[in-house]
Amino acid sequence: MADKPKIYRNSGVRRIERPKSLAQTVLSHLRSSIIHGDLELGQPLSERQLADDLGVSKTPVREALAQLRNEGLVLIYPQRGAFVFTLSAREVHEICEFRSAVEAAALKLAISRNPETFAADLGAVVTEMTAAQQRGDQRAYLELDTRFHATFLEHCGNSYLRDAYERNVGKIAALRTHLATKPLHTKMSFREHRQMLETVRQRDLAATLAILDVHIGRTRETYSAEIEDIAAADKEVPEAM
Repeated sequence: MADKPKIYRNSGVRRIERPKSLAQTVLSHLRSSIIHGDLELGQPLSERQLADDLGVSKTPVREALAQLRNEGLVLIYPQRGAFVFTLSAREVHEICEFRSAVEAAALKLAISRNPETFAADLGAVVTEMTAAQQRGDQRAYLELDTRFHATFLEHCGNSYLRDAYERNVGKIAALRTHLATKPLHTKMSFREHRQMLETVRQRDLAATLAILDVHIGRTRETYSAEIEDIAAADKEVPEAM
């Protein structure tokens, strides 16, 4: 009778994590490149060029672009090809309305349900943001900015709010990177993060919501209603030094 295979229980041996597939690796790289501005808003994307640059075939690139289209980070047009997303002023206003609604609801729940751990986690993020600011690491700072707002959703205890936000967080982060080139934007944003941390520690929902409204509203007010493409508009009007 053949020996039964041995089953090891509580052996202390950790299960080996499966490596990411090539398509997942390409997807993560392209998503990060869009969010961090390495690929600019509105930039055309060539499957062949991306495949050559990454040293892969076109298949994982095509799969990655299809997923990024589902996330709203890439636009694909028949006969024209793929492009990094861009937004009109109207779409900027809509995404700000979405953020205001979802983040305000999450804040209310987080402060009422998990005030101490919520404040502690926000404090840890602000500490890291301060360090990133001091060493001039803007990329790290912007990643922490995204994490600061994601902390609202992590502590709200509502998976529907969290899922809705996660479906749009990539586009929100990419827009945040785009706006970081505006004079004083990041400086004012950081001040508001610190203010929100203090009002959360005081469990002052009204004050926190008021700061959040100003914080998100500045993004909305950056572009006039006539702008149809914020990436093109910024290229036409150079920033003042």
